[in-house]
Amino acid sequence: MISVVGLGTAASRVAEKFSSLPQYNVYQLSNEVARRTKYKFKLKKYDTPEEYEENVPDVSKFFKDIDDEIHFVVVGSSYSSNFSLGILEQIKDKKVDLIYIRPDVELLAGTSRLVENATFGVLQQYARCGLLQSMTLLSNLKMEEIIHNVPIKEYYSTLNSTIQSSIHYMNYFEHNEPELGVVTPPSEICRIKSYGMVDMENLEEKWFFDLDMEREVCYYLCINKEKLQTDGTLHKRYVEILKAKPRNAFRNISYAIYETEGGKDFGFCVARTNAIQENT
Repeated sequence: MISVVGLGTAASRVAEKFSSLPQYNVYQLSNEVARRTKYKFKLKKYDTPEEYEENVPDVSKFFKDIDDEIHFVVVGSSYSSNFSLGILEQIKDKKVDLIYIRPDVELLAGTSRLVENATFGVLQQYARCGLLQSMTLLSNLKMEEIIHNVPIKEYYSTLNSTIQSSIHYMNYFEHNEPELGVVTPPSEICRIKSYGMVDMENLEEKWFFDLDMEREVCYYLCINKEKLQTDGTLHKRYVEILKAKPRNAFRNISYAIYETEGGKDFGFCVARTNAIQENT
């Protein structure tokens, strides 16, 4: 089992998307929680970021049964993100992948902009120092560009579903053997990463966050069973495309091919780096 923790109202709504999947235990920490339960923790609301930092809640009992593997979801501009370091300290013995969701920063102003900038930088340093297993960066703006058709009424629900499905597939890939592939294990220093979707015709990437200085890129290609059994040129074609992509001593490329039962082929990619991403 994997625990998914949502810190703050927006992050809790992302975490809630995992509730329908039996592989996950979902924990929600929000000031909109009516009362505390086994999986819901009511956060107090404050007026300033400083008050949040000074009043980190004790969640040690709340997390007493939390799994060893955790996806910890944070929305950068949320005031509750100021609780992040204090809460992470209370689960530091766990394997934590911090899922950082970045809003459209050009529309942020005042304190929200300052909170986002500080949280974005500090949590990356936290990951780079090895205090987190990894930190996954996702941009609402980039995901909206990729999905294209995002109705206003369903805006956050659509983006949150995309986040959930991407993380879930990545977990599947990590815990299941591919049909074929050469997957390079992530290096110890490359703890900052992002996900993307892959065009199965040309293996073009559509990233959920544009990382600077990609060090490791892995492609996960999901192909229907019939095509895997009958298309004798498929593997050679994909390998040739991958070999043509930029790579050198500092940029490694790997891939894995998985079987799907039917329907349209699809793919995901993950990029990792050891470089701190700038506030641009």
